[in-house]
Amino acid sequence: MTEDPRAGDAGHALIERLLAAADGTPDETADRLAGEDPDAVAVTTLAEVMTRVALDEVAGAPVAVQVDLGGPGGRLGYVVTVGDPAAKVAPGWIADPWVRLRQDLTEFVRAVFGPAVPPAGATRELFLKDEPGPRSWRPDDPWRVAQEAARRAAHRLVRACTAATPDLAGLAVRFGSDKWGGHWYTPHYERHFAPLRDHRVRLLELGIGGYHLPDQGGASLHMWQHYFPRGLVHGLDIYDKSRLPVGPRVRTVRGDQGDAAFLDTLGHRIGPLDIVIDDGSHLSRDVIVSFRALFPHLRDGGLYVIEDLGTAYWPGWGGSSERLDDPATSAGFLKTLVDGLNHQELVPGGGRAAADTDTTVTGLHLYHNLAVVEKGRNTEQPAPSWVSRTEDPGALL
Repeated sequence: MTEDPRAGDAGHALIERLLAAADGTPDETADRLAGEDPDAVAVTTLAEVMTRVALDEVAGAPVAVQVDLGGPGGRLGYVVTVGDPAAKVAPGWIADPWVRLRQDLTEFVRAVFGPAVPPAGATRELFLKDEPGPRSWRPDDPWRVAQEAARRAAHRLVRACTAATPDLAGLAVRFGSDKWGGHWYTPHYERHFAPLRDHRVRLLELGIGGYHLPDQGGASLHMWQHYFPRGLVHGLDIYDKSRLPVGPRVRTVRGDQGDAAFLDTLGHRIGPLDIVIDDGSHLSRDVIVSFRALFPHLRDGGLYVIEDLGTAYWPGWGGSSERLDDPATSAGFLKTLVDGLNHQELVPGGGRAAADTDTTVTGLHLYHNLAVVEKGRNTEQPAPSWVSRTEDPGALL
């Protein structure tokens, strides 16, 4: 296993603690933050904000914004540049900024990492410079141009300080994911993922994209980090993708999805998982190995998604268009889960061996090229015992 060098750092652990702290009441959040370094808390939270700011592609000159946060030991100052993709969070203060944002640090953390409702902005103060004023009424007056850029920057920054909920199809297009356009998966994802959107989900996607090129891929990882503003996103690929520019809540791991032992180790380390998405090799053997290894690491109520099921019918990918019930193909394997879903109804002595998933798969949703498997307790009672399983019901009338 080769990990993204960012995966085990203290910053990632801090993000998890901030997500947990933001879940409580304001007093509980303050108590949980009391043991943290205020500067580290502020910088980590601002890094998340700048990731969200970058979603908006707005023309205009970059604007330096003074962020003023009230911490337990006094005011904390930082300068962020809205409109500069390479901008970093810099400590310090600047004189006469075009935009100044002030907020209590605890509330700032809750606004960024907390649930979308209720919004946290009671202590937020926003100031735009209004001097010396324009020299003319022309729209291209230099002061007017600068003031308009500052106004847009302020809006982008404030919007990024909330749990924004952008459209998934729009995110796919924005980052170049084929989940909309190359395929049409995003409506199905929205249907199943919407109830989890405001939760602190743990998501693992198999397959990062870009093939062997270390600086290519990651489109859907970017998409998921913005769709789940409080989620932790992990990407697995057989090639090293640690050089990809990802946000603070995204980590990459290098490994083989066909290696069951590796996947089990990974599941123990980053789980329990809420969502697993298999967009990896699409080879039937890999799809089945991955499911068997990772489904046990999915928490009850979790979702396991398999993409691009068309390969289950292609011989070159380990599939078949003739042996449609072959459990060695990914589609044939999914059909066995249907029998397991109804295991309570099987007549004893039928010859089917029990499977581990019989009592843990609670739902199957099949779409063109896409399957969503629900996990939970599949222990409902069967049909009433007095209903005969072996006699023709018509003969009893």
